[in-house]
Amino acid sequence: MAKRQTKGSAAAQATDAKVHPLFPSTGWDPLMPEDRRDQSYLRKVKPQSDNQRHLLEAIQSHNLVVALGPAGTGKTYLAISSAVEALESGKVDRIVLSRPAIEAGESIGYLPGDMHEKMAPFLRPLYDALADRLGGKRLRQLMQEGTIEIAPVGFMRGRTLNNAFVVIDEAQNCTYGQIKMLLTRLGWHSTMVLTGDPDQTDLLDNLSGLADIARRLEAVEGIAVVRLTETDIVRHPLVASMLTVL
Repeated sequence: MAKRQTKGSAAAQATDAKVHPLFPSTGWDPLMPEDRRDQSYLRKVKPQSDNQRHLLEAIQSHNLVVALGPAGTGKTYLAISSAVEALESGKVDRIVLSRPAIEAGESIGYLPGDMHEKMAPFLRPLYDALADRLGGKRLRQLMQEGTIEIAPVGFMRGRTLNNAFVVIDEAQNCTYGQIKMLLTRLGWHSTMVLTGDPDQTDLLDNLSGLADIARRLEAVEGIAVVRLTETDIVRHPLVASMLTVL
């Protein structure tokens, strides 16, 4: 019986020796223990690259940050994680998340429900990021209380956001006028982060205002413009490879 256990153990060790991590150079593994999602709100997000670290530092030290970069570089996730940390530490009273309602080649007019239900697919990525940081139960509670608000860009006009952490996601799908309107919503004791990829807009040519806005704001003192690149992508390595040829 003891010999069988020894053989089994040796076989298991031989099998384990053939298993190699997907990202051996970084030590980062996307597969975490099963309780990761439920307990993620207890974990502090750590940057995986120098540019991501620069982004987090910029958010902590500036009231307005523009984060530019391709898909998968963690722009939205890092911004929302910073918003959650600011809320939990008492630095802000609420979180306001917004993104434009732009159809990426598909029409949602046929979807059932009222306008808010039709908007749900557009806002789903924000829900996912929040749930990953807070847990579904706490997220629902904070949204019912109004502490966390998710709204399309069109609902932001005329507001002044004080004591809030504001994240504008997918800003490359906003026109120059829309981004200008959003920037002027910033109130006292608030932080605003705009995220987007100027090369991935769903608007017609020359309608996106993100690249022009970012270029103009770089010259303004007190505003940080952080540019992430393909080397900062934390999704599957093939994403970075594809973006170099597509």
